[in-house]
Amino acid sequence: MHLIFRLLSLLPLQWMQGFGTLVGWLVWRMSPDYRKHFLTNTKHAGLTWSQTKGAVSSAGKMVGEIPWLWARGAHINALERAQIDDIEFIEQALHKKRGVIFLAPHLGCWEMGAQLLAEVFGPKYGNMIALYRPARKVWLENLLTRFRSREHLKFVPTTLSGVRTLLKHLKSGGYTAILPDQVPPKGLGVWVPFFGRDVYTMTLLPKIAQQTGALIVLAWCERLPGARYRCSFIDLSEIGIGDKSLSLREAATRMNKAIEELVLRAPDQYLWGYNRDKQPRDIGHTKPSGEDAK
Repeated sequence: MHLIFRLLSLLPLQWMQGFGTLVGWLVWRMSPDYRKHFLTNTKHAGLTWSQTKGAVSSAGKMVGEIPWLWARGAHINALERAQIDDIEFIEQALHKKRGVIFLAPHLGCWEMGAQLLAEVFGPKYGNMIALYRPARKVWLENLLTRFRSREHLKFVPTTLSGVRTLLKHLKSGGYTAILPDQVPPKGLGVWVPFFGRDVYTMTLLPKIAQQTGALIVLAWCERLPGARYRCSFIDLSEIGIGDKSLSLREAATRMNKAIEELVLRAPDQYLWGYNRDKQPRDIGHTKPSGEDAK
């Protein structure tokens, strides 16, 4: 599998995106559950098929991009394919040793976004450390551990130890990116509105922000024609997600509202096929990641 990824990474990225588009539509036609989740989610968001059908291709492109993103040569920079919007306010925070949390929903190419952040800020401010959920399948976990980390981009597992590492990193003025719109395990979220219905939403990001005083920045990496990308940022200081006086429920509600507003800018690049309605999984007797991490 490693060799296959290496070989695929040598192909032109536009070709792999084209292949991914075919995969996206094949999955759409062959998976009734995927179509159901996609159409249910877009209906609740008040969006039409014409506004969102491009997201089928977008989800497939993510698959096609993975070999290039993970297995390309270390000398090939993601920045060669991207433009970066204004980052002055982020650099001001990092220069003052204030941690930064990039709130990065499943919009556009989030894997590319993480690499761009590391390439932009890493040389001056050190590594970006991000959490990841270890894969259940051994072959996929091997790929993740071997390929996903790059220069200035490091990952720690979503365990208590991993969260503590992240907290320490942010308190020392480091930066991270968190995907906030996936269903967390039972006990690690709250039921709050998202596009007109209550969904189980993570509280980890507000907890970390409240404990560290980090700047929260909404970030997304938009796909552009020609296998190019644009990374954009919004300062979320005014909505107060990291305000210690807020309940976690209110903080999560405000977080979801910010995500909604962003998704509506580019609904054809959002991951609508994800089952956002699902019940949180039971993590049994294992101590929840993020709980009591101080």
